[in-house]
Amino acid sequence: MPECWDGEHDIETPYGLLHVVIRGSPKGNRPAILTYHDVGLNHKLCFNTFFNFEDMQEITKHFVVCHVDAPGQQVGASQFPQGFKYVIGIGVGAGAYVLAKFALIFPDLVEGLVLMNIDPNGKGWIDWAAAKLSGLTSTLPDTVLSHLFSQEELVNNTELVQSYRQQIGNVVNQANLQLFWNMYNSRRDLDINRPGTVPNAKTLRCPVMLVVGDNAPAEDGVVECNSKLDPTTTTFLKMADSGGLPQVTQPGKLTEAFKYFLQGMGYMPSASMTRLARSRTASLTSAGSVDGSRPQACTHSESSEGLGQVNHTMEVSC
Repeated sequence: MPECWDGEHDIETPYGLLHVVIRGSPKGNRPAILTYHDVGLNHKLCFNTFFNFEDMQEITKHFVVCHVDAPGQQVGASQFPQGFKYVIGIGVGAGAYVLAKFALIFPDLVEGLVLMNIDPNGKGWIDWAAAKLSGLTSTLPDTVLSHLFSQEELVNNTELVQSYRQQIGNVVNQANLQLFWNMYNSRRDLDINRPGTVPNAKTLRCPVMLVVGDNAPAEDGVVECNSKLDPTTTTFLKMADSGGLPQVTQPGKLTEAFKYFLQGMGYMPSASMTRLARSRTASLTSAGSVDGSRPQACTHSESSEGLGQVNHTMEVSC
């Protein structure tokens, strides 16, 4: 890939312009890390804290990173850079839904997924009516904030909530935001089922790490998504004290979990063990190790109070 592709690009597609930001260059045959943000955000608001975290640099130096902004207000276009054979996706909320849908349609292009705050369910008539009623009594920024943050965070009106209220209300194009919000609330079910539960079950074929904050508005949806995925390739990370945006409030812990996820896929086997990885060494050693190949995802259960029994998914409250 030419070095000049490192930077910002406006990509013309049949469905509109995509704003893409590329950091780094391809590293051999390794996949790109592809991100897609949630409603009301862009790649900077959604991922800057996470990707700028010091420990994250140990990961990003091994991969090219491609941030995708949903179609919005960018002007101009350029040819989409070629050279990404497959990707490891990181999506939040609406972005997680988009990447999961992409992986179902093009499974050979996706090597792994980190899905934060994903809701695999479509919206029914009751949800539609509730959204319409909310639109009559709340402003669009407030409606989006209730999607992003826990009720406790909104009630406490934390500094983070105030900052995002200002950015969503004054920086994000409101007409484009309304279209994105309407699109997300018109989504259909992902229509996935755990293998063996129904004939010819359709599910995500790649390793998946599901992430949600404790008491986050998306908690029920993520738990349901976990129940529909293959337990042998799924990691469920439930983060305490992280609110609705764990990549913003707990970037260090999420970085540690992401590093271990990559190691489980056979990447970065020599990377230094971090605090979270060290705390889990005892339970992980008995179930699997990282070598030069790409092993099946290990399955474990653990909480901050102590090591638990090996289970079908890995639940980590950290």
